This record gives sequence, structure tokens and C-alpha cells, in this order.
Amino acid sequence: MAYDNRELLARIIRCEAGGEGENGMKAVATVIMNRVNVSGGEYLRVCQGDLRKVIYQKGQFDCVRSVINGQPNPQTIWSNPPEDIHYKIADWALAGNKLFTVGASLWYFNPFKPSCPYMFPYNGSGSFQVRVVQHCFYNPTALYFET
Repeated sequence: MAYDNRELLARIIRCEAGGEGENGMKAVATVIMNRVNVSGGEYLRVCQGDLRKVIYQKGQFDCVRSVINGQPNPQTIWSNPPEDIHYKIADWALAGNKLFTVGASLWYFNPFKPSCPYMFPYNGSGSFQVRVVQHCFYNPTALYFET
């Protein structure tokens, strides 16, 4: 059975940022919805404003991969059902809300270090915006819109 958009967003929020507190989860939800609503570049071209296409776009979220580096992935959207807080944040994001500090960020990652690199992805299409808990967030540069 396919998940509806609310369920799918709640599951990816839990899987990607469940241990990051409310602001961390809102930050991830903001990035996902920024990709849905972006005005140009790869995410608009490939995903066409479709939340499902954003989440399932190949290579974007480890939580939708059942195998990573040849090993079963125990942390997926299928194995970690959301709780009330994840639905609350999904509803918040689907209603058009954003975490202000994340801005227009289209990417995030955990560097497992105390500092964030200035550019990510490393092709120069994103520049550092803010760190929220353990994740670094990146706004698109002009180069992104050429992708």
C-alpha cells in the first residue's frame, strides 16, 4: 500500500532527523518542501513539484534505500513508523510553514565534525546557511539554477 503525502513526509522526517529535536525535524522538513517548491534547477526539472518524486529521487535520502554499501539498511522509512510529533511537523510543513533560519536551503548533511564546510554539494551549487543541531544546511547558489 502506498503512503499518502502526509504519511510519507512524517516517515522521512522521523528517519532523517528523529533524534534532532523539534527544530532539527522542522529544518529537514523545510528542506524537503523547499525542493518541492523550488523555482528552477534540478529539483524542479526532475521532481516537478511532486513531494513523492523529491523523496524517492535516486541518491537523495539514505532512508529510502534498503541497502547501503552492500549491507541491509536498518533505518528506513518502512521500518520506522512515525509518532505524533512527526505527523505534527509534517502537517506544519505541508501547511507552508518553514524554519526561518534554514532559509531556501535545498541540502543538509551531518558532517560528524564540529564545523560545516562552506560549500555543499562540492560542485559549488550550495553555500552554507546554518547549522541546526548536528546537520549543516545549504542554500542554492546561482550555479544550482544551471543544473
